[in-house]
Parts: sequence; structure tokens; C-alpha cells
Amino acid sequence: MSNFAVFLRGINVGGINLKMADLRTALATLPLGRVKTLLASGNVVCSADVGAVELKAMAEKLLRDTFGYEAWVVVLDQAQVEAIIEACPWPADDASTHSYVTLSSDPAVLDELARHGSEIPGVELARLSPEALAWPAAAGGTLDSPFSKLSARPRYKSTTTTRNLRTLLKCRDAMAG
Repeated sequence: MSNFAVFLRGINVGGINLKMADLRTALATLPLGRVKTLLASGNVVCSADVGAVELKAMAEKLLRDTFGYEAWVVVLDQAQVEAIIEACPWPADDASTHSYVTLSSDPAVLDELARHGSEIPGVELARLSPEALAWPAAAGGTLDSPFSKLSARPRYKSTTTTRNLRTLLKCRDAMAG
């Protein structure tokens, strides 16, 4: 069995509210082991005998069928999460700046985001892997940051989600534990 992190897009914001206990109960119907939810923003770690692509398809179908919303997830294996964390040039804990990672199931979408983001004055970006693009934002100003506004466009909804680097660290630690 391999360990995975499953990042749900857009829950507990915009009217899509899921209780983590209900999410765990639903996921228990899939052929997964060691299912844990982390935080209330749709972070799941688990083990499975399937690959990331199959796990993504199973999770999205389950979420759509069980909770009745257009569900999108990004699935990364443990090695990918560890490599992304290691490659991030910004610290996880800084009082003035937060480090964010936009994750994607489609590397071409991240290519596009990186291209458009690099055209915005003052935006710093670092491609961490085919699935991850990091960017810093001033503490307290994340949603107002130009790159946050760019990546929140509806065009990117089905393939991307963004997490604070600290969240990735928690997922890594939960997979290892």
C-alpha cells in the first residue's frame, strides 16, 4: 500500500460545508487504509493499493454522489509531498509572510498559471514540481494577493487547489505517523 494526501478543492467555503467526521465516514466505503482528516479544509491522508489517478477518480465520484457537489481533488503520494516541501524556497513559519503552494492534477495548468503570474509585477513564484507552484503572500493579505486572485479564477477550479506550506507539513507528518 502507498500513502497519499488527498486535497479537496473548495470545501467549507462558498456554501459547500462538509463535516470532517462525515467525510471520514464516506471515505471508509472506499478501499483505503489509515484514513485521517486534517484541519477542516479538506485535507485527507490515507493508504491505498491503487495509484493516484484511480484514487482521484474514486474520491471525486464518492464526494459527488455522497455530498452532491461538483467535487475536485488533487492527489499526491508521500514522496511527492516530501519533495514539494523540500523544494519550497520560502519558510513555513514567518510572522510577516505565508508560504502557499498551488497544487494541480494538470501540469499544463500550472505552466499557464506560472506564465500569467510572472507577468504580474511583484509576484514571486517557484515551480516546485510538475504538480506544485509556490508563492509567498503577506500575512493577512492572502486573498487580496494578485496571484491568489489569478489562481481563484473559475478556469482553474477543476484542476487546482492551494494550501499553506504548514498544511503540507502536517499532511507529511500524518502520512509518516
